[in-house]
Amino acid sequence: MENFTLTLGLMILGKIFSQLKVFPVDSAKSFNLYVVYVALPGLILLQIPQLTLSSDLLILILMPWGMLALSAFFVLLLARIYGWRREITGALLLMVPLGNTSFLGIPMVESFFGSKQIPYAILYDQLGSFLGLTVYGSIILAIYGGGEKITFLSLIKRVCLFPPFIALVMALLSILFPYPHMVRSMLEPIAASLIPVVMIAVGFQLKLRLPRDTLSPLGYGLLIKLVVAPVFALLACIFWSWDSIPAKIAVFETGMPPMITAGALAIVAGLAPELIAGMVGFGIVLSFLTLPVLFQLL
Repeated sequence: MENFTLTLGLMILGKIFSQLKVFPVDSAKSFNLYVVYVALPGLILLQIPQLTLSSDLLILILMPWGMLALSAFFVLLLARIYGWRREITGALLLMVPLGNTSFLGIPMVESFFGSKQIPYAILYDQLGSFLGLTVYGSIILAIYGGGEKITFLSLIKRVCLFPPFIALVMALLSILFPYPHMVRSMLEPIAASLIPVVMIAVGFQLKLRLPRDTLSPLGYGLLIKLVVAPVFALLACIFWSWDSIPAKIAVFETGMPPMITAGALAIVAGLAPELIAGMVGFGIVLSFLTLPVLFQLL
């Protein structure tokens, strides 16, 4: 609970900084770039070599893709029932299936499960959410946002050049060929900077606006993301008798709010920016209520 309070406090501090104009207006962008290019790769290189490879890890790869398909199905079903505009449907198809499993997921896993379980959160994020954003997200943006033509080679290039994914490959190789203790000593302070920088960045980007015409899709979108998907994931684990720590981490990660990066890409593509801002902002706030409940159910 102490770690959870600290995480929440850092996010509030980031919001206060943004309101007081203490930092430049575009500081959140700099924070995000530091996380993607420095802190997250450092954490991956430090934590992943501690994994013990086993069949239990498969759930961390399969769960995000299963929940992506389920969430997209519910969005398309509701869009058909309520006749949502094309840009609203596209925004929800991007925001509901893809969770904030790195910027918020890693701090939350550390807060509730402890730092030793972070490698599981990283696997879920990199082999689930990140690949989902790269492949599925690119397709949705191309269809609903009129984006550039998607090719197999362009998708492979995006994946292979993404710094955290490069770090993941190097970290997996280091399980077989460990790097020297000096390297670990260098990585520790870099990895330790991830949580405070991430949460302050999240606070900077937090926006709580709720236009009336977005009330219905916003409500349904957050209901699927924060409640329906985690419940289905939990029921699947109960049905298949999956009770390992990786399984619990996978279910917990399904309850993360919409991905900030996906939201930024959707806004650039012109997909209902006010709805997206509401999904990200209210999703983060509500997740501080839903995640403790989900943890208790585990």
